[in-house]
Amino acid sequence: MPRNYKQEYDRYQGTPEQIKNRAERNAARRELMSKGVVKVGDGKDVDHKRPISKGGGNASDNLRVLGKSANRSFPRTKSGKMR
Repeated sequence: MPRNYKQEYDRYQGTPEQIKNRAERNAARRELMSKGVVKVGDGKDVDHKRPISKGGGNASDNLRVLGKSANRSFPRTKSGKMR
């Protein structure tokens, strides 16, 4: 069954909490870009060791650079939420 991206956005990604989290993730990437650690189009993700959703922040000791496949492949529950 194909994903309904519009419905997914309306129910999850478009919520004020997720918009705030996305802004924090973007700020973390900008911070590491200014330090020269990552570049646009380099295939790397800025990872939060402790996720923002679990109380982590954008402090430099909570950030690391990972390949996209390593950062986006983590265990999920049956409902699709991160464990």
